[in-house]
Amino acid sequence: MPLSTFSPQALFDAQHQASRAQIDVPQALRRDRLQRLQALIHQHGHALADAVQADFGARSHRLTEVADLFVLRAELVHLQRRLSRWMAPRRVPTPAYLWPARGLLQRQPLGVVGVIGPWNYPIQLTLGPAAAALAAGNRVMIKPSEITPRTSAVLAEAVQAGFAADEMAVVQGGADVARAFAALPFDHLFFTGSTAVGRQVAMAAAANLTPTTLELGGKSPCIVDASADLADAALKIAHGKLLNGGQTCIAPDYVLLPRGREAAFEQALRAAVQRLFPRIAGNADYAAIVTPRHLERLHALVAEAQAAGARVVPLAEAPPDGGPRQMAPVLVFDPPAAGLRLMDEEIFGPVLPVLPCDSADEAIAFINARPRPLALYWFGTDTAARDRVLAHTVSGGVSVNDTLMHIVHPNLPFGGVGDSGWGAYHGETGFRRFTQEKPVLIQSRWALGQVVYPPYGERFDRFMSVLRRLF
Repeated sequence: MPLSTFSPQALFDAQHQASRAQIDVPQALRRDRLQRLQALIHQHGHALADAVQADFGARSHRLTEVADLFVLRAELVHLQRRLSRWMAPRRVPTPAYLWPARGLLQRQPLGVVGVIGPWNYPIQLTLGPAAAALAAGNRVMIKPSEITPRTSAVLAEAVQAGFAADEMAVVQGGADVARAFAALPFDHLFFTGSTAVGRQVAMAAAANLTPTTLELGGKSPCIVDASADLADAALKIAHGKLLNGGQTCIAPDYVLLPRGREAAFEQALRAAVQRLFPRIAGNADYAAIVTPRHLERLHALVAEAQAAGARVVPLAEAPPDGGPRQMAPVLVFDPPAAGLRLMDEEIFGPVLPVLPCDSADEAIAFINARPRPLALYWFGTDTAARDRVLAHTVSGGVSVNDTLMHIVHPNLPFGGVGDSGWGAYHGETGFRRFTQEKPVLIQSRWALGQVVYPPYGERFDRFMSVLRRLF
Protein backbone atom coordinates (compact mmCIF):
# COMPACT_ATOMS: atom_id res chain seq x y z
CA MET A 1 0.00 0.00 0.00
CA PRO A 2 1.42 3.45 -0.89
CA LEU A 3 2.78 5.32 2.09
CA SER A 4 0.71 8.38 1.13
CA THR A 5 -2.43 6.49 2.15
CA PHE A 6 -1.27 6.38 5.78
CA SER A 7 -2.00 9.24 8.14
CA PRO A 8 0.73 10.26 10.62
CA GLN A 9 -1.37 8.69 13.37
CA ALA A 10 -1.71 5.41 11.45
CA LEU A 11 2.02 5.31 10.79
CA PHE A 12 2.74 5.98 14.42
CA ASP A 13 0.32 3.26 15.52
CA ALA A 14 2.03 0.74 13.21
CA GLN A 15 5.50 1.65 14.46
CA HIS A 16 4.41 1.71 18.09
CA GLN A 17 2.88 -1.75 17.80
CA ALA A 18 5.97 -3.10 16.05
CA SER A 19 8.30 -1.59 18.66
CA ARG A 20 6.38 -3.22 21.50
CA ALA A 21 6.26 -6.56 19.70
CA GLN A 22 10.06 -6.56 19.26
CA ILE A 23 11.62 -4.90 22.27
CA ASP A 24 14.93 -6.75 21.97
CA VAL A 25 16.27 -5.59 18.59
CA PRO A 26 19.25 -7.76 17.64
CA GLN A 27 22.51 -6.29 16.46
CA ALA A 28 22.18 -7.96 13.05
CA LEU A 29 18.90 -6.16 12.36
CA ARG A 30 20.29 -2.82 13.50
CA ARG A 31 23.28 -3.25 11.19
CA ASP A 32 21.00 -4.21 8.33
CA ARG A 33 18.99 -1.01 8.79
CA LEU A 34 22.14 1.12 8.90
CA GLN A 35 23.44 -0.60 5.77
CA ARG A 36 20.15 0.04 4.00
CA LEU A 37 20.46 3.70 4.95
CA GLN A 38 23.98 3.72 3.51
CA ALA A 39 22.64 2.15 0.32
CA LEU A 40 19.91 4.78 0.18
CA ILE A 41 22.48 7.57 0.24
CA HIS A 42 24.58 5.83 -2.42
CA GLN A 43 21.66 5.12 -4.74
CA HIS A 44 19.74 8.35 -4.29
CA GLY A 45 22.51 10.83 -3.42
CA HIS A 46 22.56 12.40 -6.88
CA ALA A 47 18.77 12.75 -6.97
CA LEU A 48 18.78 14.26 -3.49
CA ALA A 49 21.47 16.77 -4.48
CA ASP A 50 19.43 17.65 -7.59
CA ALA A 51 16.41 18.25 -5.39
CA VAL A 52 18.35 20.43 -2.93
CA GLN A 53 19.67 22.52 -5.80
CA ALA A 54 16.16 22.93 -7.21
CA ASP A 55 14.76 23.91 -3.81
CA PHE A 56 17.44 26.56 -3.22
CA GLY A 57 17.69 27.79 -6.78
CA ALA A 58 21.48 27.78 -6.54
CA ARG A 59 23.42 25.24 -4.49
CA SER A 60 26.03 23.03 -6.09
CA HIS A 61 26.17 19.26 -5.85
CA ARG A 62 29.64 19.64 -4.35
CA LEU A 63 28.29 21.73 -1.48
CA THR A 64 25.62 19.12 -0.76
CA GLU A 65 28.25 16.39 -1.02
CA VAL A 66 30.55 17.91 1.59
CA ALA A 67 27.97 19.43 3.93
CA ASP A 68 25.23 16.79 3.81
CA LEU A 69 26.26 13.49 2.29
CA PHE A 70 29.88 13.16 3.46
CA VAL A 71 29.03 14.04 7.06
CA LEU A 72 26.22 11.49 7.01
CA ARG A 73 28.38 8.76 5.49
CA ALA A 74 31.08 9.33 8.09
CA GLU A 75 28.53 9.12 10.91
CA LEU A 76 27.11 5.86 9.56
CA VAL A 77 30.58 4.29 9.40
CA HIS A 78 31.29 5.44 12.96
CA LEU A 79 28.00 3.99 14.23
CA GLN A 80 28.57 0.59 12.64
CA ARG A 81 32.16 0.25 13.82
CA ARG A 82 31.21 0.79 17.44
CA LEU A 83 27.71 -0.63 17.59
CA SER A 84 28.66 -3.93 19.22
CA ARG A 85 30.52 -2.23 22.07
CA TRP A 86 27.81 0.37 22.63
CA MET A 87 25.05 -2.25 22.78
CA ALA A 88 26.74 -4.40 25.42
CA PRO A 89 25.45 -4.22 29.01
CA ARG A 90 27.72 -2.12 31.22
CA ARG A 91 28.89 -3.36 34.60
CA VAL A 92 28.91 -0.65 37.26
CA PRO A 93 30.78 -0.69 40.59
CA THR A 94 28.75 -1.95 43.54
CA PRO A 95 29.27 -0.43 47.01
CA ALA A 96 30.39 -2.72 49.82
CA TYR A 97 27.08 -2.53 51.70
CA LEU A 98 25.37 -4.24 48.72
CA TRP A 99 27.95 -6.99 48.22
CA PRO A 100 27.85 -9.61 46.84
CA ALA A 101 25.13 -8.19 44.55
CA ARG A 102 26.18 -6.73 41.22
CA GLY A 103 24.82 -3.93 39.10
CA LEU A 104 24.66 -3.32 35.38
CA LEU A 105 23.08 -1.03 32.82
CA GLN A 106 21.08 -2.75 30.08
CA ARG A 107 20.79 -0.64 26.94
CA GLN A 108 17.43 -0.94 25.19
CA PRO A 109 15.62 0.94 22.40
CA LEU A 110 13.15 3.61 23.45
CA GLY A 111 10.60 2.57 20.83
CA VAL A 112 9.40 5.12 18.26
CA VAL A 113 11.48 8.24 17.59
CA GLY A 114 10.10 11.25 15.75
CA VAL A 115 12.51 13.46 13.79
CA ILE A 116 11.49 16.93 12.58
CA GLY A 117 14.15 18.05 10.12
CA PRO A 118 15.19 21.53 8.92
CA TRP A 119 15.56 22.96 5.42
CA ASN A 120 19.13 24.28 5.51
CA TYR A 121 20.90 20.89 5.43
CA PRO A 122 17.84 18.79 4.69
CA ILE A 123 19.64 15.47 4.27
CA GLN A 124 22.32 15.47 6.98
CA LEU A 125 20.22 17.07 9.71
CA THR A 126 17.28 14.76 9.03
CA LEU A 127 18.93 11.40 8.38
CA GLY A 128 21.72 11.96 10.95
CA PRO A 129 19.40 11.76 13.97
CA ALA A 130 17.47 8.97 12.23
CA ALA A 131 20.69 6.96 11.85
CA ALA A 132 21.49 7.26 15.55
CA ALA A 133 17.94 6.22 16.43
CA LEU A 134 18.13 3.17 14.12
CA ALA A 135 21.49 2.18 15.63
CA ALA A 136 19.85 2.29 19.04
CA GLY A 137 17.17 -0.12 17.77
CA ASN A 138 14.27 2.28 17.36
CA ARG A 139 11.60 2.80 14.73
CA VAL A 140 11.73 6.25 13.14
CA MET A 141 9.18 8.68 11.71
CA ILE A 142 10.55 11.71 9.84
CA LYS A 143 8.85 15.03 9.11
CA PRO A 144 11.12 16.96 6.70
CA SER A 145 10.78 20.67 6.08
CA GLU A 146 8.06 21.93 3.77
CA ILE A 147 10.43 24.77 2.72
CA THR A 148 12.43 22.24 0.66
CA PRO A 149 9.54 20.24 -0.84
CA ARG A 150 11.47 18.62 -3.71
CA THR A 151 14.08 17.26 -1.33
CA SER A 152 11.36 16.03 1.01
CA ALA A 153 9.62 14.21 -1.84
CA VAL A 154 12.80 12.46 -3.03
CA LEU A 155 13.68 11.56 0.54
CA ALA A 156 10.21 10.10 1.13
CA GLU A 157 10.42 8.00 -2.04
CA ALA A 158 13.92 6.74 -1.18
CA VAL A 159 12.99 5.80 2.39
CA GLN A 160 9.84 4.02 1.24
CA ALA A 161 11.90 1.98 -1.23
CA GLY A 162 14.38 0.89 1.42
CA PHE A 163 12.35 0.48 4.59
CA ALA A 164 9.06 -0.99 5.71
CA ALA A 165 6.64 1.65 6.97
CA ASP A 166 6.86 0.25 10.50
CA GLU A 167 10.68 0.62 10.44
CA MET A 168 11.21 4.13 9.05
CA ALA A 169 8.83 6.43 7.22
CA VAL A 170 8.62 10.01 5.98
CA VAL A 171 5.57 12.21 6.52
CA GLN A 172 5.25 15.18 4.16
CA GLY A 173 3.18 18.32 4.57
CA GLY A 174 3.07 21.87 5.83
CA ALA A 175 2.89 23.50 9.24
CA ASP A 176 -0.41 21.83 10.09
CA VAL A 177 1.11 18.40 9.51
CA ALA A 178 4.16 19.40 11.56
CA ARG A 179 1.93 20.41 14.48
CA ALA A 180 0.04 17.11 14.32
CA PHE A 181 3.36 15.24 14.07
CA ALA A 182 4.78 16.96 17.16
CA ALA A 183 1.64 16.07 19.11
CA LEU A 184 2.08 12.31 18.58
CA PRO A 185 3.12 10.39 21.72
CA PHE A 186 6.60 9.44 20.56
CA ASP A 187 9.07 7.78 22.88
CA HIS A 188 11.45 10.59 21.89
CA LEU A 189 11.06 13.62 19.63
CA PHE A 190 14.05 15.21 17.93
CA PHE A 191 13.71 18.70 16.44
CA THR A 192 16.19 20.85 14.51
CA GLY A 193 15.13 24.41 13.75
CA SER A 194 14.58 27.85 15.19
CA THR A 195 14.28 28.64 18.87
CA ALA A 196 10.76 30.02 18.36
CA VAL A 197 9.46 26.85 16.71
CA GLY A 198 11.44 24.73 19.18
CA ARG A 199 9.39 26.22 22.00
CA GLN A 200 6.19 25.17 20.23
CA VAL A 201 7.53 21.65 19.66
CA ALA A 202 8.51 21.34 23.34
CA MET A 203 5.05 22.44 24.43
CA ALA A 204 3.35 19.93 22.13
CA ALA A 205 5.61 17.12 23.33
CA ALA A 206 5.06 18.04 26.98
CA ALA A 207 1.39 17.15 26.71
CA ASN A 208 2.47 13.51 26.19
CA LEU A 209 5.47 13.69 28.54
CA THR A 210 7.56 12.97 25.44
CA PRO A 211 11.27 13.61 26.03
CA THR A 212 12.79 15.90 23.44
CA THR A 213 16.09 16.86 21.90
CA LEU A 214 16.01 20.42 20.57
CA GLU A 215 18.79 21.47 18.23
CA LEU A 216 18.11 25.18 17.88
CA GLY A 217 20.11 28.20 16.80
CA GLY A 218 21.07 31.43 18.44
CA LYS A 219 23.79 33.97 17.95
CA SER A 220 27.15 32.24 17.89
CA PRO A 221 29.98 34.68 18.73
CA CYS A 222 33.42 34.75 17.18
CA ILE A 223 36.20 36.27 19.29
CA VAL A 224 39.30 37.46 17.46
CA ASP A 225 42.01 37.81 20.09
CA ALA A 226 44.77 40.41 19.84
CA SER A 227 47.19 37.52 19.24
CA ALA A 228 45.32 36.24 16.17
CA ASP A 229 46.66 36.07 12.63
CA LEU A 230 43.99 38.19 10.92
CA ALA A 231 44.41 36.69 7.46
CA ASP A 232 44.03 33.13 8.75
CA ALA A 233 41.13 34.06 11.02
CA ALA A 234 39.34 35.98 8.28
CA LEU A 235 39.53 33.06 5.84
CA LYS A 236 38.08 30.60 8.35
CA ILE A 237 35.43 33.05 9.53
CA ALA A 238 34.43 33.75 5.92
CA HIS A 239 34.15 30.02 5.22
CA GLY A 240 32.06 29.39 8.35
CA LYS A 241 29.85 32.40 7.73
CA LEU A 242 29.28 31.95 3.99
CA LEU A 243 28.91 28.18 3.74
CA ASN A 244 25.42 27.53 2.39
CA GLY A 245 24.92 31.27 1.96
CA GLY A 246 25.17 31.78 5.72
CA GLN A 247 22.22 29.46 6.33
CA THR A 248 23.97 27.36 8.98
CA CYS A 249 22.86 27.10 12.59
CA ILE A 250 26.46 27.26 13.88
CA ALA A 251 27.65 29.99 11.52
CA PRO A 252 29.50 32.85 13.23
CA ASP A 253 26.75 35.35 13.97
CA TYR A 254 28.92 38.28 15.05
CA VAL A 255 32.60 39.09 15.55
CA LEU A 256 34.14 40.62 18.66
CA LEU A 257 37.30 42.36 17.46
CA PRO A 258 40.06 44.32 19.25
CA ARG A 259 39.33 48.01 18.77
CA GLY A 260 41.56 49.60 16.18
CA ARG A 261 41.76 46.53 13.94
CA GLU A 262 38.52 47.19 12.06
CA ALA A 263 40.14 48.32 8.82
CA ALA A 264 42.61 45.41 8.81
CA PHE A 265 39.81 42.92 9.46
CA GLU A 266 37.68 44.40 6.68
CA GLN A 267 40.58 44.11 4.25
CA ALA A 268 41.37 40.54 5.32
CA LEU A 269 37.74 39.42 5.08
CA ARG A 270 37.33 41.02 1.66
CA ALA A 271 40.39 39.09 0.46
CA ALA A 272 39.01 35.87 1.96
CA VAL A 273 35.66 36.30 0.21
CA GLN A 274 37.42 36.93 -3.09
CA ARG A 275 39.49 33.77 -2.61
CA LEU A 276 36.51 31.57 -1.73
CA PHE A 277 34.00 33.08 -4.13
CA PRO A 278 35.64 35.03 -6.99
CA ARG A 279 32.15 35.92 -8.09
CA ILE A 280 28.75 35.75 -6.40
CA ALA A 281 26.22 35.90 -9.22
CA GLY A 282 25.87 32.56 -10.97
CA ASN A 283 28.42 30.83 -8.71
CA ALA A 284 26.85 27.48 -7.87
CA ASP A 285 29.21 27.06 -4.90
CA TYR A 286 27.63 30.14 -3.29
CA ALA A 287 24.19 28.99 -2.17
CA ALA A 288 21.11 31.09 -2.76
CA ILE A 289 18.87 32.24 0.06
CA VAL A 290 16.17 29.60 0.28
CA THR A 291 13.03 31.72 -0.32
CA PRO A 292 12.16 35.29 -1.31
CA ARG A 293 10.74 35.83 2.18
CA HIS A 294 14.04 34.89 3.80
CA LEU A 295 15.95 37.20 1.44
CA GLU A 296 13.61 40.12 2.15
CA ARG A 297 14.14 39.62 5.88
CA LEU A 298 17.93 39.78 5.50
CA HIS A 299 17.79 42.99 3.48
CA ALA A 300 15.46 44.45 6.12
CA LEU A 301 17.91 43.56 8.92
CA VAL A 302 20.73 45.38 7.11
CA ALA A 303 18.58 48.42 6.31
CA GLU A 304 17.42 48.69 9.91
CA ALA A 305 21.00 48.54 11.21
CA GLN A 306 22.16 51.18 8.72
CA ALA A 307 19.31 53.47 9.72
CA ALA A 308 20.40 53.05 13.36
CA GLY A 309 23.90 54.34 12.55
CA ALA A 310 25.83 51.16 11.73
CA ARG A 311 28.40 51.24 8.92
CA VAL A 312 27.45 48.76 6.20
CA VAL A 313 30.25 47.43 3.97
CA PRO A 314 29.42 45.15 1.01
CA LEU A 315 32.24 42.69 0.34
CA ALA A 316 31.28 41.81 -3.23
CA GLU A 317 29.14 43.11 -6.05
CA ALA A 318 25.45 42.44 -5.54
CA PRO A 319 23.94 40.03 -8.09
CA PRO A 320 21.42 41.51 -10.52
CA ASP A 321 17.73 41.20 -9.82
CA GLY A 322 15.87 38.36 -11.44
CA GLY A 323 18.50 35.66 -10.91
CA PRO A 324 18.94 33.19 -8.07
CA ARG A 325 18.60 34.70 -4.60
CA GLN A 326 22.36 34.99 -4.03
CA MET A 327 22.98 37.77 -1.51
CA ALA A 328 26.43 39.35 -1.52
CA PRO A 329 28.31 39.19 1.81
CA VAL A 330 27.97 42.26 4.02
CA LEU A 331 29.91 43.51 7.05
CA VAL A 332 28.03 45.66 9.55
CA PHE A 333 30.33 47.65 11.84
CA ASP A 334 29.26 49.01 15.22
CA PRO A 335 25.57 48.08 15.18
CA PRO A 336 23.72 49.13 18.36
CA ALA A 337 23.85 46.15 20.69
CA ALA A 338 20.25 46.52 21.91
CA GLY A 339 16.92 47.05 20.22
CA LEU A 340 18.11 45.92 16.81
CA ARG A 341 16.86 42.75 15.14
CA LEU A 342 20.30 42.15 13.63
CA MET A 343 21.69 41.76 17.15
CA ASP A 344 18.65 40.10 18.73
CA GLU A 345 17.75 37.46 16.12
CA GLU A 346 19.77 34.69 14.56
CA ILE A 347 20.83 36.12 11.19
CA PHE A 348 20.92 32.99 9.01
CA GLY A 349 22.47 34.71 6.03
CA PRO A 350 25.69 36.34 4.72
CA VAL A 351 25.53 39.37 7.03
CA LEU A 352 28.27 39.67 9.68
CA PRO A 353 28.15 42.29 12.44
CA VAL A 354 31.52 43.41 13.81
CA LEU A 355 31.75 44.88 17.30
CA PRO A 356 35.03 46.44 18.47
CA CYS A 357 36.05 45.66 22.07
CA ASP A 358 38.57 47.30 24.36
CA SER A 359 39.50 44.07 26.15
CA ALA A 360 38.95 40.32 26.22
CA ASP A 361 36.95 40.76 29.43
CA GLU A 362 34.60 43.11 27.59
CA ALA A 363 34.04 40.43 24.93
CA ILE A 364 33.34 37.80 27.58
CA ALA A 365 30.89 40.10 29.36
CA PHE A 366 29.10 40.84 26.08
CA ILE A 367 28.60 37.12 25.41
CA ASN A 368 27.47 36.35 28.95
CA ALA A 369 24.88 39.14 28.91
CA ARG A 370 23.01 37.28 26.15
CA PRO A 371 21.36 33.86 25.75
CA ARG A 372 23.86 31.01 25.62
CA PRO A 373 24.92 30.29 22.04
CA LEU A 374 24.99 27.07 20.08
CA ALA A 375 28.64 27.60 19.11
CA LEU A 376 31.54 29.84 20.08
CA TYR A 377 34.68 30.53 18.05
CA TRP A 378 38.02 31.86 19.29
CA PHE A 379 41.05 32.85 17.22
CA GLY A 380 44.52 33.53 18.56
CA THR A 381 47.78 32.07 19.86
CA ASP A 382 47.60 33.26 23.48
CA THR A 383 46.66 30.07 25.33
CA ALA A 384 45.99 31.88 28.60
CA ALA A 385 43.51 34.18 26.84
CA ARG A 386 41.93 31.18 25.13
CA ASP A 387 41.53 29.26 28.38
CA ARG A 388 40.02 32.30 30.08
CA VAL A 389 37.31 32.46 27.40
CA LEU A 390 36.67 28.71 27.64
CA ALA A 391 36.43 28.89 31.44
CA HIS A 392 34.18 31.96 31.60
CA THR A 393 31.66 31.30 28.81
CA VAL A 394 29.07 28.56 28.26
CA SER A 395 28.07 27.40 24.79
CA GLY A 396 26.86 24.29 23.01
CA GLY A 397 30.28 23.72 21.42
CA VAL A 398 33.55 25.44 20.56
CA SER A 399 36.04 25.48 17.71
CA VAL A 400 39.39 27.12 18.44
CA ASN A 401 41.19 28.68 15.47
CA ASP A 402 38.51 27.42 13.12
CA THR A 403 34.76 27.51 12.55
CA LEU A 404 32.17 24.75 12.20
CA MET A 405 34.62 21.86 12.47
CA HIS A 406 33.67 20.66 15.96
CA ILE A 407 30.40 19.42 14.48
CA VAL A 408 32.16 16.80 12.33
CA HIS A 409 34.29 15.28 15.12
CA PRO A 410 32.58 11.90 15.67
CA ASN A 411 33.44 11.68 19.37
CA LEU A 412 32.31 15.20 20.29
CA PRO A 413 28.61 15.56 21.15
CA PHE A 414 26.70 18.20 19.24
CA GLY A 415 23.91 20.13 20.92
CA GLY A 416 22.83 23.38 22.46
CA VAL A 417 22.35 24.86 25.89
CA GLY A 418 19.62 27.18 27.14
CA ASP A 419 17.97 29.06 24.27
CA SER A 420 20.15 27.20 21.75
CA GLY A 421 18.57 23.88 22.69
CA TRP A 422 18.95 20.90 24.94
CA GLY A 423 20.23 17.39 24.46
CA ALA A 424 23.03 16.31 22.15
CA TYR A 425 23.83 13.65 19.59
CA HIS A 426 26.60 12.32 17.29
CA GLY A 427 28.57 9.17 18.02
CA GLU A 428 27.94 7.38 21.28
CA THR A 429 26.16 10.43 22.67
CA GLY A 430 23.54 10.07 19.92
CA PHE A 431 23.25 6.33 20.48
CA ARG A 432 22.64 6.90 24.18
CA ARG A 433 20.20 9.72 23.46
CA PHE A 434 17.83 7.21 21.88
CA THR A 435 18.51 4.43 24.38
CA GLN A 436 16.97 3.51 27.71
CA GLU A 437 19.82 2.62 30.04
CA LYS A 438 17.90 0.31 32.32
CA PRO A 439 19.54 -0.17 35.73
CA VAL A 440 19.57 -3.79 36.86
CA LEU A 441 20.66 -5.12 40.28
CA ILE A 442 21.28 -8.88 40.43
CA GLN A 443 21.08 -10.06 43.99
CA SER A 444 23.22 -12.90 45.35
CA ARG A 445 21.87 -15.83 47.34
CA TRP A 446 24.39 -14.77 50.01
CA ALA A 447 22.90 -11.29 50.37
CA LEU A 448 22.71 -9.79 53.87
CA GLY A 449 19.78 -7.51 53.10
CA GLN A 450 17.54 -9.23 55.63
CA VAL A 451 19.62 -7.68 58.39
CA VAL A 452 17.77 -4.40 57.78
CA TYR A 453 14.30 -5.97 57.60
CA PRO A 454 11.92 -5.32 60.51
CA PRO A 455 11.32 -6.08 63.28
CA TYR A 456 14.31 -3.96 64.25
CA GLY A 457 16.40 -4.87 67.27
CA GLU A 458 19.92 -5.12 68.65
CA ARG A 459 21.28 -6.92 65.60
CA PHE A 460 20.02 -4.08 63.43
CA ASP A 461 21.65 -1.50 65.74
CA ARG A 462 25.01 -3.29 65.61
CA PHE A 463 24.85 -3.56 61.83
CA MET A 464 24.01 0.14 61.38
CA SER A 465 26.79 1.10 63.79
CA VAL A 466 29.28 -0.73 61.56
CA LEU A 467 27.88 1.01 58.46
CA ARG A 468 28.14 4.43 60.10
CA ARG A 469 31.83 3.84 60.79
CA LEU A 470 32.42 2.76 57.21
CA PHE A 471 30.38 5.47 55.52
